[in-house]
Amino acid sequence: MSSPFSNLEQLLYGILPYVAMFVFFLVTIIRYRVHTFSYSSLSSQFLENQFHFWGVVPFHYGIIVILTGHLVAFLIPSQLLAWNGVPWRLYVLELSALIFAFLTLTGLVNLMVRRKKYSKILEVTTKTDWLLLFLLLLQVSAGIYVAITYRWGSSWFATSMSPYLWSLVKLNPDISYVIGMPWMVKLHIINAFVIIGFFPFTRLVHVLVVPNPYLWRKTQVVRWYRDRQISRSSV
Repeated sequence: MSSPFSNLEQLLYGILPYVAMFVFFLVTIIRYRVHTFSYSSLSSQFLENQFHFWGVVPFHYGIIVILTGHLVAFLIPSQLLAWNGVPWRLYVLELSALIFAFLTLTGLVNLMVRRKKYSKILEVTTKTDWLLLFLLLLQVSAGIYVAITYRWGSSWFATSMSPYLWSLVKLNPDISYVIGMPWMVKLHIINAFVIIGFFPFTRLVHVLVVPNPYLWRKTQVVRWYRDRQISRSSV
Protein backbone atom coordinates (compact mmCIF):
# COMPACT_ATOMS: atom_id res chain seq x y z
CA MET A 1 0.00 0.00 0.00
CA SER A 2 1.48 3.31 -1.07
CA SER A 3 1.96 6.14 1.39
CA PRO A 4 -0.51 9.06 1.20
CA PHE A 5 2.43 11.43 1.67
CA SER A 6 4.94 12.52 -0.96
CA ASN A 7 8.62 11.62 -0.76
CA LEU A 8 9.47 15.25 -0.01
CA GLU A 9 7.01 15.37 2.90
CA GLN A 10 8.42 12.16 4.35
CA LEU A 11 11.92 13.54 3.94
CA LEU A 12 11.21 16.89 5.62
CA TYR A 13 9.02 15.72 8.49
CA GLY A 14 9.94 12.07 8.95
CA ILE A 15 13.66 11.87 8.14
CA LEU A 16 15.10 15.37 8.60
CA PRO A 17 14.37 15.43 12.38
CA TYR A 18 16.43 12.27 12.93
CA VAL A 19 19.26 13.47 10.70
CA ALA A 20 19.34 16.77 12.60
CA MET A 21 19.43 15.06 16.00
CA PHE A 22 22.09 12.57 14.85
CA VAL A 23 24.34 15.39 13.61
CA PHE A 24 23.63 17.37 16.78
CA PHE A 25 24.79 14.64 19.15
CA LEU A 26 27.64 13.28 17.03
CA VAL A 27 29.30 16.60 16.18
CA THR A 28 28.67 18.02 19.66
CA ILE A 29 30.47 15.09 21.28
CA ILE A 30 33.33 15.17 18.75
CA ARG A 31 33.77 18.92 19.13
CA TYR A 32 33.81 18.68 22.90
CA ARG A 33 36.44 15.94 22.89
CA VAL A 34 38.64 17.34 20.13
CA HIS A 35 38.12 21.11 20.39
CA THR A 36 37.15 21.57 24.03
CA PHE A 37 38.17 25.22 24.23
CA SER A 38 35.90 26.12 21.33
CA TYR A 39 32.91 25.64 23.66
CA SER A 40 32.48 29.36 24.07
CA SER A 41 30.21 32.13 22.88
CA LEU A 42 33.38 33.87 21.61
CA SER A 43 32.08 37.07 23.12
CA SER A 44 33.03 40.35 21.44
CA GLN A 45 31.89 42.40 24.42
CA PHE A 46 35.38 43.75 25.03
CA LEU A 47 35.37 45.22 21.51
CA GLU A 48 32.10 47.10 22.06
CA ASN A 49 29.88 46.92 25.11
CA GLN A 50 27.05 49.47 24.98
CA PHE A 51 25.28 48.20 21.84
CA HIS A 52 26.19 44.66 22.87
CA PHE A 53 23.99 45.02 25.96
CA TRP A 54 20.90 46.00 23.95
CA GLY A 55 21.36 42.97 21.74
CA VAL A 56 22.39 40.18 24.07
CA VAL A 57 20.12 40.95 27.04
CA PRO A 58 16.74 41.19 25.24
CA PHE A 59 17.66 38.26 22.98
CA HIS A 60 18.57 35.95 25.85
CA TYR A 61 15.61 36.86 28.04
CA GLY A 62 13.24 36.52 25.11
CA ILE A 63 14.55 33.25 23.70
CA ILE A 64 14.70 31.55 27.10
CA VAL A 65 11.04 32.30 27.80
CA ILE A 66 9.95 31.28 24.29
CA LEU A 67 11.87 27.99 24.35
CA THR A 68 10.54 27.24 27.83
CA GLY A 69 7.01 27.79 26.56
CA HIS A 70 7.57 25.39 23.67
CA LEU A 71 9.00 22.81 26.07
CA VAL A 72 6.02 23.07 28.42
CA ALA A 73 3.58 22.67 25.53
CA PHE A 74 5.50 19.58 24.42
CA LEU A 75 5.78 17.93 27.83
CA ILE A 76 2.39 18.66 29.37
CA PRO A 77 -0.05 19.48 26.55
CA SER A 78 -3.16 18.39 28.46
CA GLN A 79 -2.37 20.69 31.39
CA LEU A 80 -1.74 23.53 28.97
CA LEU A 81 -5.10 22.99 27.30
CA ALA A 82 -6.74 22.99 30.72
CA TRP A 83 -5.05 26.33 31.47
CA ASN A 84 -6.26 27.74 28.15
CA GLY A 85 -9.80 26.62 28.98
CA VAL A 86 -10.26 29.92 30.82
CA PRO A 87 -10.30 32.73 28.21
CA TRP A 88 -8.42 35.39 30.19
CA ARG A 89 -5.61 32.95 30.96
CA LEU A 90 -5.34 32.10 27.26
CA TYR A 91 -5.16 35.80 26.40
CA VAL A 92 -2.45 36.44 28.99
CA LEU A 93 -0.41 33.49 27.77
CA GLU A 94 -0.64 34.40 24.10
CA LEU A 95 0.10 38.10 24.71
CA SER A 96 3.05 37.32 26.98
CA ALA A 97 4.53 34.92 24.42
CA LEU A 98 4.17 37.51 21.68
CA ILE A 99 5.86 40.19 23.79
CA PHE A 100 8.84 37.96 24.50
CA ALA A 101 8.99 36.96 20.83
CA PHE A 102 9.28 40.63 19.84
CA LEU A 103 11.89 41.06 22.59
CA THR A 104 13.87 38.23 21.03
CA LEU A 105 13.55 39.75 17.57
CA THR A 106 14.67 43.17 18.83
CA GLY A 107 17.77 41.73 20.45
CA LEU A 108 18.59 39.64 17.40
CA VAL A 109 18.30 42.58 15.01
CA ASN A 110 20.48 44.70 17.32
CA LEU A 111 23.12 41.97 17.33
CA MET A 112 23.13 41.84 13.53
CA VAL A 113 23.31 45.63 13.18
CA ARG A 114 26.11 45.73 15.74
CA ARG A 115 28.18 43.18 13.85
CA LYS A 116 27.72 45.12 10.63
CA LYS A 117 28.22 48.58 12.12
CA TYR A 118 31.48 48.14 14.07
CA SER A 119 34.50 47.26 11.94
CA LYS A 120 36.37 45.46 14.72
CA ILE A 121 33.42 43.16 15.33
CA LEU A 122 32.85 42.67 11.62
CA GLU A 123 36.42 41.43 11.27
CA VAL A 124 35.89 38.64 13.81
CA THR A 125 32.46 37.67 12.44
CA THR A 126 32.56 34.49 10.36
CA LYS A 127 30.27 33.24 7.61
CA THR A 128 28.99 30.68 10.12
CA ASP A 129 27.97 33.53 12.44
CA TRP A 130 26.02 35.25 9.68
CA LEU A 131 24.32 32.04 8.63
CA LEU A 132 23.34 31.33 12.23
CA LEU A 133 21.96 34.84 12.69
CA PHE A 134 19.98 34.53 9.47
CA LEU A 135 18.49 31.17 10.50
CA LEU A 136 17.55 32.58 13.91
CA LEU A 137 16.04 35.69 12.31
CA LEU A 138 14.00 33.51 9.96
CA GLN A 139 12.85 31.31 12.84
CA VAL A 140 11.80 34.15 15.12
CA SER A 141 10.11 36.10 12.31
CA ALA A 142 8.19 33.03 11.19
CA GLY A 143 7.13 32.35 14.75
CA ILE A 144 5.83 35.90 15.19
CA TYR A 145 3.99 35.71 11.86
CA VAL A 146 2.35 32.45 12.91
CA ALA A 147 1.42 33.84 16.33
CA ILE A 148 -0.28 36.88 14.78
CA THR A 149 -1.89 35.20 11.77
CA TYR A 150 -2.97 31.88 13.30
CA ARG A 151 -4.15 32.70 16.79
CA TRP A 152 -4.17 30.55 19.90
CA GLY A 153 -0.97 28.83 18.87
CA SER A 154 -0.39 27.42 22.34
CA SER A 155 -3.57 25.36 22.02
CA TRP A 156 -3.03 23.99 18.52
CA PHE A 157 0.63 23.32 19.39
CA ALA A 158 -0.59 21.13 22.23
CA THR A 159 -3.09 19.30 20.02
CA SER A 160 -1.02 18.93 16.84
CA MET A 161 2.66 19.65 17.29
CA SER A 162 3.05 17.84 20.60
CA PRO A 163 1.65 14.52 19.27
CA TYR A 164 3.86 14.85 16.18
CA LEU A 165 6.98 15.46 18.28
CA TRP A 166 6.11 12.59 20.61
CA SER A 167 5.73 10.32 17.60
CA LEU A 168 9.29 11.23 16.66
CA VAL A 169 10.48 10.43 20.16
CA LYS A 170 8.78 7.04 19.96
CA LEU A 171 10.56 6.38 16.62
CA ASN A 172 7.22 6.09 14.88
CA PRO A 173 6.83 9.46 13.10
CA ASP A 174 3.27 10.41 12.29
CA ILE A 175 3.57 13.32 9.89
CA SER A 176 -0.20 13.52 9.37
CA TYR A 177 -0.29 16.01 12.24
CA VAL A 178 1.75 18.59 10.30
CA ILE A 179 0.89 17.96 6.65
CA GLY A 180 -2.27 20.04 6.79
CA MET A 181 -0.68 22.99 8.55
CA PRO A 182 -0.11 26.38 6.80
CA TRP A 183 3.12 26.74 4.87
CA MET A 184 4.58 29.28 7.34
CA VAL A 185 4.09 26.82 10.19
CA LYS A 186 5.83 24.16 8.12
CA LEU A 187 8.70 26.55 7.45
CA HIS A 188 8.97 27.18 11.18
CA ILE A 189 9.15 23.43 11.83
CA ILE A 190 11.69 22.67 9.10
CA ASN A 191 13.92 25.59 10.03
CA ALA A 192 13.88 24.48 13.66
CA PHE A 193 15.38 21.12 12.69
CA VAL A 194 17.91 22.84 10.43
CA ILE A 195 19.04 24.98 13.37
CA ILE A 196 19.33 21.88 15.57
CA GLY A 197 21.56 20.19 13.00
CA PHE A 198 23.62 23.34 12.52
CA PHE A 199 23.87 23.97 16.27
CA PRO A 200 27.12 22.09 17.03
CA PHE A 201 28.99 23.98 14.30
CA THR A 202 28.24 27.37 15.85
CA ARG A 203 28.93 29.42 18.96
CA LEU A 204 25.56 28.30 20.34
CA VAL A 205 27.31 25.30 21.89
CA HIS A 206 28.20 27.50 24.85
CA VAL A 207 24.68 26.98 26.22
CA LEU A 208 25.61 23.34 26.87
CA VAL A 209 28.35 24.33 29.29
CA VAL A 210 26.88 25.62 32.54
CA PRO A 211 29.60 27.06 34.83
CA ASN A 212 28.45 25.11 37.88
CA PRO A 213 32.02 24.46 39.15
CA TYR A 214 32.25 28.16 40.00
CA LEU A 215 29.76 27.53 42.80
CA TRP A 216 31.97 25.14 44.75
CA ARG A 217 35.53 25.42 43.49
CA LYS A 218 38.26 26.64 45.83
CA THR A 219 39.15 30.31 45.90
CA GLN A 220 41.84 31.12 43.36
CA VAL A 221 45.10 32.49 44.72
CA VAL A 222 46.55 35.42 42.76
CA ARG A 223 50.25 36.10 43.36
CA TRP A 224 51.71 39.51 42.61
CA TYR A 225 55.35 39.39 41.60
CA ARG A 226 55.87 43.07 40.81
CA ASP A 227 56.32 46.00 43.16
CA ARG A 228 52.86 47.53 43.50
CA GLN A 229 54.16 51.02 44.17
CA ILE A 230 56.14 50.96 40.96
CA SER A 231 53.17 49.64 39.04
CA ARG A 232 50.88 52.37 40.38
CA SER A 233 53.38 55.15 39.66
CA SER A 234 53.82 53.98 36.08
CA VAL A 235 50.09 54.25 35.35
